Amino acid sequence: MKKKRIQIWIISGSLFVLLSFLVGCASQPQATQPEATQPQAVEETAPPPTSTSPPQEPIVEIEGDPIRGGLLYDMWWAVPEEGEEHVEGEAQGHEAAGPEGDHPLWKTQTTNTRTGSDTWRCKECHGWDYKGVDGAYGSGSHMTGFVGVYLARDKSPEELLDIMQGSTNPDHDFTSVMDEHSLNDLVLFISQTLVDTDQFVNADKSAKGEATQGKTKYEEVCVYCHGPQGNAINFASLEETEYLAHVAQDNPWEFLHKVRFGQPGWPMPSAIKNEWTDQEVVDVLAYAQTLTTDSAVSGGGLLYDKWWDVVGAEEPTTDQPLWKTQTTNTRTGADTWRCKECHGWDYKGVDGAYGSGSHMTGFPGILGAATKTSDELTGWLTGKNNPDHDFSEVLNEAALNALVTFMQKEMQDVSPYIDAEKIAVGDPASGKVKFEKTCAACHGLDGKEMNFGDDAEPEYVGTIGVDNPWEFFHKASFGHPGVPMPAGIGLGFTLEDRADLLAYVQTLPTK
Repeated sequence: MKKKRIQIWIISGSLFVLLSFLVGCASQPQATQPEATQPQAVEETAPPPTSTSPPQEPIVEIEGDPIRGGLLYDMWWAVPEEGEEHVEGEAQGHEAAGPEGDHPLWKTQTTNTRTGSDTWRCKECHGWDYKGVDGAYGSGSHMTGFVGVYLARDKSPEELLDIMQGSTNPDHDFTSVMDEHSLNDLVLFISQTLVDTDQFVNADKSAKGEATQGKTKYEEVCVYCHGPQGNAINFASLEETEYLAHVAQDNPWEFLHKVRFGQPGWPMPSAIKNEWTDQEVVDVLAYAQTLTTDSAVSGGGLLYDKWWDVVGAEEPTTDQPLWKTQTTNTRTGADTWRCKECHGWDYKGVDGAYGSGSHMTGFPGILGAATKTSDELTGWLTGKNNPDHDFSEVLNEAALNALVTFMQKEMQDVSPYIDAEKIAVGDPASGKVKFEKTCAACHGLDGKEMNFGDDAEPEYVGTIGVDNPWEFFHKASFGHPGVPMPAGIGLGFTLEDRADLLAYVQTLPTK
């Protein structure tokens, strides 16, 4: 990984090492020349200096990436290994589960009742404001009583590294879960990049920034993933949604940290790396606090795609009960539970794209469901009208309501934007602009950074655009289940915008 020198205002740790080195040099005893009245022979040399002082330890400069260290502080197991290059075709985002069991130090506190991987996050002990018990985590459900790391920024990198290796407490030894590079990165994060968040956040959590200035910066960068209202990506659940404004208002310290360093495992840019000033960061916080906490979409579109990835349920292993009433679609197991498998990506069932081919079931579509009442649609989803179509045992009330809203208000007939040959009716030039500003961050400029298939049969975003443009339209509108893909509707994309995007994607490689 390329080593970066962060700006002068964040290299205090390096200055400390340099000053220590200079002081050490100044304290070394000086060699003394013997008195001589006669010229010395060329081959003779002055005797070596004598000293009773012990030899000085050489000062070793710790090298690393403090920006990566900020990501590790957030959720270290979601951060790619040091020097790991992204392999073409592999999905962006590291979804690996965190450590099992509690961190060894967790047993020394009783106020924070979280368990498992959360207890291993540095931020859970030391806080997003880095002040631990003396900061925002000094009370409330996150309180542990542990000290912060803010004051530790004055320690030398060598001292900090020793602490990370368990010198002060063997239960704080991270060498079994982090390699040397990662420990160095964390040390440099603490010694070089910590800021006093009291400069940015008032006691009532409001930002000490200018929302008007923040709006300009937000619309230059953040809007392309989070949308004009900050609600294109839901970080939480259907029941308790979480958008940018939620984070900015409820936990401004977390917001500041993620803006400065990025989101672990995902291509969110770092403000520090992009040379934002502290003022620009706090201005964006001020603007984010004015954004909506309302949802742009219900979440029903994600459920329609693959509901168990949305609600965190186990993937079904048996066939959906209605599956036995058809014989043309030979799929089994989880696929038979996907709404799209019966009713199609175009929502027209037997009257649409799934009216023939291997996906054909003969089941009707749901595009006309918008004319039905909420009670009627709920009756279909809970088995009132057909006991074999009862989803109430796997979906809670919030999910059922989201599906009803999706059918009543969010489904749209996209046939005017896809011709009989499956070619998009749109402007690829306009679509290219949108793709490069938003989609390329995860999919790559050529659309091949994510492979939804395998090496033998790769499937890229271009493959989907060409083979199944209705699926592309659905995902471009609502996102992809289980990952923070922005919903095009939340980005403010019109149907024409999504058609333009499809037109460009159909020009990208398919294999």
